Amino acid sequence: MDQMLSRQEASEAVQDHGWRFLLGTLRTSVPVGSLAQAIGLAADAVAVCGDHADRHLRVDVRPDRVVFTLQSSDRAAVTARDVELARRISATAGESGCVTEPEVGTGAPRSVQLLEIAIDALDIAGIRPFWKAVLGYADEAGAEGPEDPLVDPVGQGPAVWFQQMDRARPQRNRIHFDICVPHDEAPRRIESALAAGGRLLSATRAPAFWVLADLEENEVCVTTWQGRDG
Repeated sequence: MDQMLSRQEASEAVQDHGWRFLLGTLRTSVPVGSLAQAIGLAADAVAVCGDHADRHLRVDVRPDRVVFTLQSSDRAAVTARDVELARRISATAGESGCVTEPEVGTGAPRSVQLLEIAIDALDIAGIRPFWKAVLGYADEAGAEGPEDPLVDPVGQGPAVWFQQMDRARPQRNRIHFDICVPHDEAPRRIESALAAGGRLLSATRAPAFWVLADLEENEVCVTTWQGRDG
């Protein structure tokens, strides 16, 4: 059950259960009517996960929704165990009259997603210790190299990763956002951004990511898990 899954395997294993694969995690949302209902649903999910809850499950409880995230924390990856737990959580939510869903095209405020911050750098190894210290961040499990991403050790803030520059670009923004969305949400999100005055700079790496910019050329990448294998 601890077998690591590819992006494709993880996505296909949970898609029909209302979950989406995002940046090495499985994520879903459950609309609820009250904070009390949300807490009860979270407790049910912890119960069905049993002894695996602490190593795999994170829960964000709000009065209007519960967001569940699954990942094998010691590997920072999705395993067959996470898929099994996702199906258990979906089943127990269904028994309570609730539905696990990625909130893609449902009229919800937005779909499930994950935010990353990307810092362009000439000397990644030189600046990484600064960002690690100033943010209070840590190495991700299995990724402790001098150019690897940084993560919030308590799982609240976005991950920070570093993009290698080939030359100094002082007139260009050197921090941009990556928004990881469900693969079936990306076209809608991009269309909305373009309609709001944005510009598509590049789709050469789509569907892994599209590069967009605002009117002042500040950049953002809309990313999905697709197109990253092989």
